Amino acid sequence: MSKSMTAFARETHAGEQGELTWELRSVNHRFLETFVRLPEDLRNLEAGVRERISARLDRGKVDCSLRFSPSPAASGELRINHRFLELLLAAGAEVAERLGQHAAPEPFDLLRWPGVLQEEKLDLGPVQIQALALLDQTLQVLVATRTREGERLTALIQDRCDRLLDCVASVRERMPQVMEEVRRRILERLDEVRAELDPNRLEQELALLAQRLDVDEEMDRLQAHVQEVRAVITTDKPVGRRLDFLMQELNREANTLTSKSSDLVVTRLAVDMKVLIEQMREQIQNLE
Repeated sequence: MSKSMTAFARETHAGEQGELTWELRSVNHRFLETFVRLPEDLRNLEAGVRERISARLDRGKVDCSLRFSPSPAASGELRINHRFLELLLAAGAEVAERLGQHAAPEPFDLLRWPGVLQEEKLDLGPVQIQALALLDQTLQVLVATRTREGERLTALIQDRCDRLLDCVASVRERMPQVMEEVRRRILERLDEVRAELDPNRLEQELALLAQRLDVDEEMDRLQAHVQEVRAVITTDKPVGRRLDFLMQELNREANTLTSKSSDLVVTRLAVDMKVLIEQMREQIQNLE
């Protein structure tokens, strides 16, 4: 079954070391284009993230972002860099003496000075493993969403195919009346001008006119293209480009029918065909 390229998925996992949240957004695109946003401490996951996305998706513009909120309980201990603090206090005392100011510095101002406090780094190995596992889960949700929407789009396209075939059948039913009407108008015109033509020549000219107005080939090709659309759209492979090509061919046949038409009813049917084809084309833009 064809899949849509438009979907959204968001999954969260709260562990001992903090909370992980993945957000995946995908929209239609000619190729697979992935944008990854990761916390600085987890930047080394990018290659694995891209590999997992490309293994599950074939087309679409995918925006992938990860948020990590460390747990306060898992934070490392804060340690004071005593050696650096002594040097900082000595430098401050020297500057204060030169300026003639001897006010004691605020303790928390000193703690905010870069390098005074040192925090033990967390072991991010378990976090990285959990992040990739959560990504697999989020991708599974995203693919399921794309599949469900693809099923709905497939149903819409199948409905347009049915209506397009109804138009083809109506044109086939109408054409004998059109040909008879054209023949009648020509004979009436000849009778008005009292023109005398060789009956054989007249039949030849009428046969040539009927050949120019005949649309059986166009209807056969329209019907064949619709059958191909139905066959392609039910496969599990990416079908968007193939269907887009078929829409171009369907539109070409509908344009030919319009140019050949000399009947108001057939012209309206041709316009209805073009509307249905355009509706299908717009939906196909979202298929993988």
